[in-house]
Amino acid sequence: MSSPSSSVQEARKALGQRLREIRLDADLTARALAALAGWHESKCSRYESGTRSPSEADLRSWALHCGVPHLADDLVTTARGIDGMYVEWRRMERSGLRRAQESVVPLWERTRRFRIYSSWLIPGPVQTAPYIEAVLTSIRDRRQLVDDVEEAVRVRIAKQHVIHEGDHSFAIVLEEAALRYRIGGPEVMAGQLGHLLSAASLPSVSLGIIPLTADRSRIWPVEGFFLYDTEVANVELVSAHLTVTQSHEIDLYAQTFCALQELAVYGSKARELITSAIDALR
Repeated sequence: MSSPSSSVQEARKALGQRLREIRLDADLTARALAALAGWHESKCSRYESGTRSPSEADLRSWALHCGVPHLADDLVTTARGIDGMYVEWRRMERSGLRRAQESVVPLWERTRRFRIYSSWLIPGPVQTAPYIEAVLTSIRDRRQLVDDVEEAVRVRIAKQHVIHEGDHSFAIVLEEAALRYRIGGPEVMAGQLGHLLSAASLPSVSLGIIPLTADRSRIWPVEGFFLYDTEVANVELVSAHLTVTQSHEIDLYAQTFCALQELAVYGSKARELITSAIDALR
C-alpha cells in the first residue's frame, strides 16, 4: 500500500500542475506572475510543486492575473476537496461523536457495494450496541471529547438499516485477531461474536475471516479501510480520517481487498473460527 497521505500529496501536485499549465498558457513566467500578484517568486514554485497549499484568495488572484477569472471557482472547489481528504480526528469530532457518525449517513445510504477490511475491530455495520459503546467510550476518553456517547451509539445503530433494506451488499473481511481482541470485556465480546454469526447469515452479507495460520507471504495485515462502490475509500488512521478519491488509489485498495479475500475462509470454516473465539471467552 502507498503511504496514508499519498493521495493528498498527489492531489496537491495535480493542482500545482494545473496552475503551472494555466500560467504557461498565459505566457507568464513565475517571476512575472509573482510580480503581478505582489508575491515572492518562490510562492509560485511552491504552489506548482504541491509543497504548499494555496489559499482561496491566492487561487483567485492566480486566475485573474493569468486572464482566466472564470476558472477561479473551479480551482477553489478543487482545493477545498483536497483539504477535506485528510481530516484530523480532533477537527472531525470537535462537535462530538454523534456529529461524526451522522456525517457519513448519506454516503452509507447511497452506496450499493460495501467492501470492508478490518484487522483489529468488528466493523460498524455489524457491531452491537454494547460493543459500539465500548469503542466510542474509549475514543471519547482517549481524545478528551464531549460526552455524547449514548447519542452517537443510537446514530450508529440506526445506520445499520442499510444491511437489512434495499439492494446494498456487504463484503467483509476480518483478521482472526479481530475476533480475539476483548473490546468491552468478555460479556460484551461474547454478545458481539454471537451477533456476528447471525449477521453472516444475512443475504446482504459475505463474511470472510483470515485465519491466524494463513500464509502471509503475499500480503500482510494492512490498515483497516472501507470501499464505497468504486468512488471512495475511507481509511482510519491514528491521527486522522483519510478519504481517497483518486481512481488509481481506489483501484489499489480494491486489488488489496481481493488479495485479502483470497486468504479468508467462509461459511462453516468462518463460523468455526467465531465459535472458537466465543469458547475462548469462557
